[in-house]
Amino acid sequence: MSTSNLPSFQPLNRRKFIFLSGAAAGALALPAWAAKTRYQSAGDKLNIAVIGAAGKGASDTDHCNTENIVALCDAEENHCAEQRKKYPKARFFRDFRKMYDAMGKSIDAVIVSTPDHVHGVAAAMALDLGKHVYCQKPLVQTVYEARLLRKMAAKKGVVTQMGNQGSAEDGLRRAGEVIQTGIIGPIRQAHVWSNRPIWPQGLGRPAGQDPVPASLDWDTWIGPAAMRPYKQGVYHPFAWRGWLDFGTGALGDMACHTCNMPFRALRLGYPTEVEAWSSGMNGETYPLKSKIRFEFPARKGMPPLTFWWYDGGNPTANDPYTRDGNNKPPKDVMAEVEEMLGEAPGSGCVLIGDRGKIFSPDDYGAQFFVKLKGDAEYISSTKHEALKSIPQTIARNEFKGDTDWRHHQEWIKGCKGGPAPYSNFDVAAYLTEIILLGCVALRVGKRLEWNGPKMKARNAPEAARYVKRDSRPGWELPKGWKV
Repeated sequence: MSTSNLPSFQPLNRRKFIFLSGAAAGALALPAWAAKTRYQSAGDKLNIAVIGAAGKGASDTDHCNTENIVALCDAEENHCAEQRKKYPKARFFRDFRKMYDAMGKSIDAVIVSTPDHVHGVAAAMALDLGKHVYCQKPLVQTVYEARLLRKMAAKKGVVTQMGNQGSAEDGLRRAGEVIQTGIIGPIRQAHVWSNRPIWPQGLGRPAGQDPVPASLDWDTWIGPAAMRPYKQGVYHPFAWRGWLDFGTGALGDMACHTCNMPFRALRLGYPTEVEAWSSGMNGETYPLKSKIRFEFPARKGMPPLTFWWYDGGNPTANDPYTRDGNNKPPKDVMAEVEEMLGEAPGSGCVLIGDRGKIFSPDDYGAQFFVKLKGDAEYISSTKHEALKSIPQTIARNEFKGDTDWRHHQEWIKGCKGGPAPYSNFDVAAYLTEIILLGCVALRVGKRLEWNGPKMKARNAPEAARYVKRDSRPGWELPKGWKV
């Protein structure tokens, strides 16, 4: 993909919904769908199957309860008990492969809300069957899976959405409009930080094993990862996020939220360099804290950019990039933020341009503040006089209710012939792919000279093992597809 062709945000007209983000090559003009027969009419209800139906999958299901929930699938039967009561007509499965075999022809759409390591294969199988897909963030666990899902979704002509629900926020879309006017000038630095992890990381694999509960299909839960003994409370149900085989750490968990706005607004294509520092990798889990640098080349109308990511951590004498107990941007970046708020928030984003700065204080980019040269302080985007003349050029999410509900309903409307969902896989898979390069850099342990189109590190052939997984037999990606 040539980053020189990445589009800017442009106006809409009544006949076309031109969905544009910093992620896609060429305008993602998606009103004229290739596969009309895949779309229900607005009055019809979708038949939806849910994989990973408990935990976050429970709210994903409930946010789609305007439709027919026809199947629930979860490797942990007891974990899914409440959802089974709530949707008594839905058939229950513990293995989604068996669900596809039994109900493939009667399913219109699939929600994937499993641990990260299963996202790729579960979503790819649904796409291979021609199903619409809503998949939780991060979209996949590996760079290769991201590239593949993006290709499959485009080839199949189905409607997709990743579960980074901040994409539904008016503020995030407004930020794209504002930034791409160039009001703060050429942007050369971006800083994004997170208070994650809030789950165990930086620990080794425990010895021994415990009896597998009768309600848990451990083989199915392991899925494409290498088999390991079950240990109670160590991996399942929530602690999997920090384990290399199952999760993507703080970066994979939160960057699909916190990097979403700058990724789109700054039209970020493939980076040329990625370098990571951390509290230490042990071959089993992600580190307690990390700092990652991405170097992006000049894009159309935008200069080269250095993008910094920070997560987690407690201060020690040997941590030059950690302060005040948290891993956050340097003092000179955060001084005005701290002056405004009294302290730096647990997560946020600061973009630094030649004529000003933009600061977003939350995970979703739902609100942002602007400080232009000459301003005494950051001013809310809704009150800054210089922003009032900037027109709306991006369609807003039309639904009412909380952000997550609106995000799901946008996907459902797309499945019924409506506009392309704002976080469809052409955008979301690209965002995820770039984020996961940070995970690759952490695992390789040295600066990567990255060739984006070829998914290769020129100076580190050893990175290939982290770019594409060798899946366990029986859990491979669908045959006949490759990138």
